[in-house]
Amino acid sequence: MKCPFCDSSELKVVDSRDTESQDAIRRRRECLDCGRRFTTYERVEEMPLTVIKRGGEREVFSRPKVLAGLLRACEKRPIETKTLERMVDAIETELRNEYKVEVPSAEIGERVLRRLKDLDKVAYVRFASVYRQFEDVEEFKKELSRL
Repeated sequence: MKCPFCDSSELKVVDSRDTESQDAIRRRRECLDCGRRFTTYERVEEMPLTVIKRGGEREVFSRPKVLAGLLRACEKRPIETKTLERMVDAIETELRNEYKVEVPSAEIGERVLRRLKDLDKVAYVRFASVYRQFEDVEEFKKELSRL
């Protein structure tokens, strides 16, 4: 680590604490040469999680994409965005623990459905109709009867 002001590597840590979100450590540092202070953040560098799509193509796991799908399914429902963000956090953590590098997109969809089923039945049906690609009303009725 070098001072961003004078490029010196003679530094000391003045203060160290967790960030509010608990996902990083905030360190206040002081340069021993120029005396100026600056803040750094330390985070764990994670390997990207790759999603294997239905057609076989691969893409990097996207939290915003999962959250966007949940937001669409929960539109005009009494569900806070924070609740959905925590849901995405939990799903991503599970996937990283179980799959490490590659995960089938179907697995992500099934985990979202399981959580939505407990959270809000209307959001569940909305998400299922897109995720399961219902072709006609009969498929839709079967899904509703399973609820």
